[in-house]
Amino acid sequence: MADSNKFKNKKIAESKKDDKIEVEGKVIEVLKGSDYLVELANGHTVKAYVSGKMRINMIRILPGDTVTVQLSPYDLTRGIITWNKR
Repeated sequence: MADSNKFKNKKIAESKKDDKIEVEGKVIEVLKGSDYLVELANGHTVKAYVSGKMRINMIRILPGDTVTVQLSPYDLTRGIITWNKR
């Protein structure tokens, strides 16, 4: 009985983890500490940081680049840059 409950909680945790909003935007400004200001297509400005895979592979992001940003449904002012389209 306890095992089935454990799997049920795991499925709930996985669904919350995948609950990200992906949007495209343009990098406006490079901030300190590898943060960026990204202007989204709807006009909102978001503070975003680079994902771990992009940081490991040393993908360079410059002002003016078009990027894909993942936003959490809980805090729409912070994001993770996951793709650079240049």
